[in-house]
Amino acid sequence: MIQFMLEICEIPSMDSKIGPVGERVQAEMKKLGFDEVRFDKMGNTIGRIGNGKRVIVYDSHIDTVGVGDPSEWKWDPFKGKIEDGILYARGACDEKASTPGMIYGLAMARDLGLLDGWTAYYFGNMEEWCDGIAPNTFVEVDPQVKPDFVVIGEPTKMLTYRGHKGRLEMKVTSKGKSAHAASNHLGDNAIYKLLPIIAGIRDLEPKLGDHEFLGHGKITVSDMHVKTPSINAVPDEAVIYIDRRMTFGETKEVVKKQVEDLIPAEYKDTVKLEELFYDEPSYTGFVFPVDKYFPAWALEENHPLVQASQTARQQIGLPEAKSGKWNFSTNGIYWAGKAGIPSIGFGPGDEETAHTVNDSVSLDDMVKATEFYAILPSLIK
Repeated sequence: MIQFMLEICEIPSMDSKIGPVGERVQAEMKKLGFDEVRFDKMGNTIGRIGNGKRVIVYDSHIDTVGVGDPSEWKWDPFKGKIEDGILYARGACDEKASTPGMIYGLAMARDLGLLDGWTAYYFGNMEEWCDGIAPNTFVEVDPQVKPDFVVIGEPTKMLTYRGHKGRLEMKVTSKGKSAHAASNHLGDNAIYKLLPIIAGIRDLEPKLGDHEFLGHGKITVSDMHVKTPSINAVPDEAVIYIDRRMTFGETKEVVKKQVEDLIPAEYKDTVKLEELFYDEPSYTGFVFPVDKYFPAWALEENHPLVQASQTARQQIGLPEAKSGKWNFSTNGIYWAGKAGIPSIGFGPGDEETAHTVNDSVSLDDMVKATEFYAILPSLIK
């Protein structure tokens, strides 16, 4: 399993180009005797064991973010390094670490008779591309299966996670009038129109919703693009992008209105707010258009899936601990948020190292997670 983990980390899978790493993952599932192993139309990897009436999906995204500035890394981000039992490599934490345990765990569960009555899927997908779009195709396009339960392998420090905030991605576009910088009084600077909106977003967060489990809503300006004839001209267009993390009790309509209300009255005709829409093709050319609205979700502590997860943790010798939540977003925004499928998270690694040059995972935890994945289905009531 450790060798398998090292090999999948060595295969770059950035920008959602997961074909080569998918082939390596599929080779391992074929070796372990999965009943079905293939790519779906989008290019995700699907492995199936069994034909039972109850359906469970183990979701692990096998794409990663890029490496950024290579000079920031003290080791090869793909070959990585092992130090004190910790593997440091791109994707070690986020999220290739759950793949070996899920695949071997399902094979072991089959061999031990713990999957009787189940159809179990390993779903190695692209999540960094756009949260939730891969499971959306799993349910609605290929293989067109709505699971009864989902386990998400994003890093949880070997705890049970049962939810996270949702998200709405938006942009504000400001139109102006170009002019030579030497005659800027003849122009209408599109950037200046955004300044009160940016300041309003900066000051808005304390006024956002709160929830005892999911926490406080968040908002930030995450990007800005300017269109100008030259650096010696007044820009005639400026765009800011907004990442809005939504907690329970916050609706999409209210969230949009909060930003709309920041646009000064005198700019209403030339400054417009829009929700973002995603329709970029995957590496196979498959297109699945989707709004970039992702609902918050959480299971109750007493939900049978959460309880089964806590029992599984206890049975494999992990210390008792309350269930938690992610700070970042996962495919749970579709599985649980949109499709209403009971979902939990369990995986090795700490999300604080995700997307950093210290992307890392304990190899002991990576192997230990196999036990959890193997016994969980048999404990779900």
